[in-house]
Amino acid sequence: MPVLFLDCLTGMLELWQRVLRPEDPPIRVNIADGQPDGLPTLLDGFDICINDHTFFDADLLARCADLRHIVFLGTGASSFIDLAAAASRGIKVHTIRGYGDTSVAEHTIALAMAAARNVARMDRDVRAGRWRQIEGLQLYGKILGIIGLGGVGREVARIALGLGMQVLAWNRSPAAAPGVQVAALEQVLKAADILCVTLALNEETRGFLNHARLAMTKPGVILVNTARAAIVDSGALVALLRSGHIRHAAMDVFAQEPPAADDPLLAMENVTLTAHAAFMTQEATMRMLRTAFDLAVAAGA
Repeated sequence: MPVLFLDCLTGMLELWQRVLRPEDPPIRVNIADGQPDGLPTLLDGFDICINDHTFFDADLLARCADLRHIVFLGTGASSFIDLAAAASRGIKVHTIRGYGDTSVAEHTIALAMAAARNVARMDRDVRAGRWRQIEGLQLYGKILGIIGLGGVGREVARIALGLGMQVLAWNRSPAAAPGVQVAALEQVLKAADILCVTLALNEETRGFLNHARLAMTKPGVILVNTARAAIVDSGALVALLRSGHIRHAAMDVFAQEPPAADDPLLAMENVTLTAHAAFMTQEATMRMLRTAFDLAVAAGA
């Protein structure tokens, strides 16, 4: 069954070539940094495609007559593909999980450290000609709370334990990790000095950390979100940052990406922001691409 990598980014091509092996069957690669032109024609004759950033709505899926499998590069396929329409047409959508757990966890800890020591704030000050030494928070011995003990959460716990932190975690279903105390949600919220959100977004977790739950946290808590912005009530977060109840928020995700110019988080000193890049390492990308190749080949077997 012929396979097309529909929209390989220019910067991704080198990594794609590095994961290929001499014995691999050929897969056609189409370079497209934006939405590819003439998609139905481009996909004519292809049963399987690898999709990085192409939007498949119901109308487009209906015009791709030969397509039977879409291998999506990541976990958030519903943001790019009308899954109900795909299912109704007998098109199976494959996603890739776990490829970036370590990279996202490392970024989560990096944000926690940056927030605890005011790294971004002092960097801005020094560049602006202000010399202001700001007292930080030592992580050793502190309690790190994890909301969502999946692959990323377990990696965050592993690193935090290596830093000498105590780790409390809550998960929606029974879960365990070495050295981690699994506890009730209320206990994690109330005890954490640093609270890391590593929870998957779905209809049950949208708005999960609302004002009532955020207000349960310890005064002076640091909140780190490398999951999805919609899990945290943005209005409540801003209010608690302004009041000082939340000492600092470090965010890699936004409701709108890039954020609107009037997003209040952009103007707050006690906020550290990155551009939804927690997963972006060569190691994670190569693992994702290799998995996508294997899924595509298996789908065609």
